Amino acid sequence: MNPDLVHFVVTVAFSFLVGLEVKTYQQHFHPDNPRDFFGTARTYTFVGILGYIFYRIDPHLVAYSVVLAGLTLLYALFYHQKLVDHRQSILLYLVMLCVYTFGPLTLSTPLWMPSLLFVLIVFILNARQTIHRVTLGINAYEFETLGKMVLLSAVILPLLPDEKIVPFLPLSPFKIWLAVVVISAISYGGYLVQKYLFPNKGYFLTGIIGGTYSSTATTVVLSRKAAHAGPNPVLDAAIVAATSVMYLRLLAIACIFNLLIGKLLLLPFAVLSAVGFVVSALFFKTSAEQGEGSDFVDKNPLELGTALVFAAFFVIMMIVTQFVTRHYGSSGLEILSFVVGFTDIDPFVLSLLTGKYSVTPTQVSAAVMIAAGSNNLLKAAYALWFGGPKKTWRPALVITLLGVATILWALWLEHLI
Repeated sequence: MNPDLVHFVVTVAFSFLVGLEVKTYQQHFHPDNPRDFFGTARTYTFVGILGYIFYRIDPHLVAYSVVLAGLTLLYALFYHQKLVDHRQSILLYLVMLCVYTFGPLTLSTPLWMPSLLFVLIVFILNARQTIHRVTLGINAYEFETLGKMVLLSAVILPLLPDEKIVPFLPLSPFKIWLAVVVISAISYGGYLVQKYLFPNKGYFLTGIIGGTYSSTATTVVLSRKAAHAGPNPVLDAAIVAATSVMYLRLLAIACIFNLLIGKLLLLPFAVLSAVGFVVSALFFKTSAEQGEGSDFVDKNPLELGTALVFAAFFVIMMIVTQFVTRHYGSSGLEILSFVVGFTDIDPFVLSLLTGKYSVTPTQVSAAVMIAAGSNNLLKAAYALWFGGPKKTWRPALVITLLGVATILWALWLEHLI
């Protein structure tokens, strides 16, 4: 078929369908105010045709711009009457502008571009109630944190040099900050999912999603809830699930930064995570959730101060790890891994994954496992402290056993190979 004919048919079809969608929107959301709407399906079809014709016959866009000005003037007269009636929405004018661009888009861009515009028009028109609910649920602070994420990833990261500036530090500023961006993105994504996609959906789901960005914080919050709620198998399941997700999170980070280490950690972390999920499921089955929501409201993990502290700890842990491995070998690394596990292990794990040390990849993998295992012991202590031994002893015992199993597996793996 002639390309011009194909482009014309696509323009007419999309314009007509948008007109029908506007009619449906009017019937669904404004059935009592038909006079608020500018044009019908035929009107939008003709607008699309005009955009196609005048863009096609005048490459200098003079005629195209004149027609656009005429349409704008017509809508201005219509809008003036709306203002008299104390109504001021310009949504239909914006839709008409999009329809007017269908012709130029089909002629100058691949088909996916006008198709995407058509889909977005349909989705946005039908998402009125959803957007309204989201708007009510989002505060200004969330937009500020989104800006921080853009600042971390799209502004600061490209400006940093990718060459070593410190001789004894085997990483460039770019790679150091890249680690910060990846960890921040994982943490921020988990936070957004937990807060906006699955708010108040039960403690078990809270444990799973919370574990994607801080299994320690999730354990503390859920243990505090258990202290007030009493023994609850659902809370026990959620605490164990958070630790189970931690294994998968560390495995994902390892695969991103060091695929060889990720392969070595795949089997142990997958097995330990599966065991944790099985035990968590058994806890969950012993009691149905009683309908109460989850008041897990953790602090947004995406903070510029937190990112800077993370970058500083990342560099410090790399220097310390190099010193320990150079002077004390694998034994010193094992002790360091165990001690670091009682703090924030992410900077240490990333320093292991991205640095160059005088130890084998197997020893590095064992160090990551030891750090994860000792971190489990810390979370078990937190569960007992904040929840009380009588109420959280079961999840604390499971997390402790997972931690001990992780450490023993690491030692066996290191000395076996």
